[in-house]
Amino acid sequence: MGLVIGITGGIGSGKSAVTRRFEDRGITVVDADLAARVVVEPGRPALAAIAGHFGADILLADGSLDRAALRQKVFADDSERLWLEQLTHPLIGQEIRDQLQAADSPYVILASPLLLETSQGDLADLVVVVDVPEEVQLQRTVARDNNDEAQVRRIMAAQMPRQARLDKADIVIDNSRSLEELDGVVAELHKEFLARAELGGG
Repeated sequence: MGLVIGITGGIGSGKSAVTRRFEDRGITVVDADLAARVVVEPGRPALAAIAGHFGADILLADGSLDRAALRQKVFADDSERLWLEQLTHPLIGQEIRDQLQAADSPYVILASPLLLETSQGDLADLVVVVDVPEEVQLQRTVARDNNDEAQVRRIMAAQMPRQARLDKADIVIDNSRSLEELDGVVAELHKEFLARAELGGG
């Protein structure tokens, strides 16, 4: 496994806008959210365990997971969230490691909202935090996901506090400015990461 750049940020910070720009430069992005979807696909043991725990009404008509219903249950009850995390985090971790191993770009990006809260952070040689003020997080997420403000605040409260995330960052991207400025920031970081990868990472 070559140089791994971890990218994280709170909900609504614009991580995907950042990772898309790296993908446009031919860099493989391993997305922990997508890995999390893979491990609960129909036919996977995790989905059967979730349905056994929460009941069959957590499934959609086609047998797949009703993610919105699950989100409501786990963000309303910390003990349920912990149960779900203990089931899925090891499986997600293995899926991520497999995808990182298979990547063939000069360096690889691991995009994860839980990079710093889980052992996923151990897989990254450098941690990049995408940051915006909390009010911006709130506005963007309410507009994007059609969630009510209280639900978004609960999700934000369950995530690592903004300052704690910034304290753990090797690099911070301020994503409250224009997309043109973001293009420039990513272009510079891409050059830096290519240089680090040629030197052998880290």
